[in-house]
Amino acid sequence: MTLPDTISDPIPNALTIAGSDPSGGAGIQADLKTFSALGAYGTSVITALTAQNTRGVAGVHPVPADFIAAQLEALLADVRLDAVKIGMVASREVAEVIREALIRRRPRWVVLDPVMVAKSGDVLVDDAGIRAVREVLVPLADLVTPNLPEAAVLLDAPAPVDRAGMLAMAPALRGLGAGATLLKGGHLRGEACPDLLVTAEAASWVEGARVDTSNLHGTGCTLSSAITARLARGDSLTAAVASAKAWLGTALAESRRLDVGQGHGPVHHFHAWW
Repeated sequence: MTLPDTISDPIPNALTIAGSDPSGGAGIQADLKTFSALGAYGTSVITALTAQNTRGVAGVHPVPADFIAAQLEALLADVRLDAVKIGMVASREVAEVIREALIRRRPRWVVLDPVMVAKSGDVLVDDAGIRAVREVLVPLADLVTPNLPEAAVLLDAPAPVDRAGMLAMAPALRGLGAGATLLKGGHLRGEACPDLLVTAEAASWVEGARVDTSNLHGTGCTLSSAITARLARGDSLTAAVASAKAWLGTALAESRRLDVGQGHGPVHHFHAWW
């Protein structure tokens, strides 16, 4: 069994602000598992309850903005946070609550995963929520991690179908105001799954082979939280992205050992442990 590398003292703290997934493969549950697997202590603020499983989403119940604010205030007043990952946000009011709280007590890193559509194809956020993510949260983020359909929604443009299209879309994505963008290429056809990391200094490809599995539930949540954990541990942005992508590839390959649900199953977050 391969164990994580030595963890410095004190152990870093990471926060996920996201929705809950009862099946455990995505959202808050996936984020906390990922933080733990990669050596960060996980904390959470829940933005929405969902009724979902590996086959789809039956319902979404947003948490009121004032209670999200209360969760954030209680946590930030007490716990040192080294990195924050933001996932599902359903309204402008919630987006502004998150932005105000993180500006007031800003951690070193803010990673935004613009969760809009579930792996099953179910739409999780309405048009007002999409605008709120684009206008309020993207400029707050040090890194934003859209997949190709999410990037298309953010820019109101067609989704890229090849690497050239990803490169062409990159400047517009960075123009939304994030410090850096990771455009995920998992929706491209072919045996490779290239991601494009674009910073103020350069654009670089983060390569990865496509894993032959249908256990894709929560892969976006898991990758962004893995990057967050590595950033909390002190990695540079480029190193955190590369390490997280490699770790996710193994989690996908080892997902065959799990027997969870009848649809798109989860990745194996604890593949290094059991």
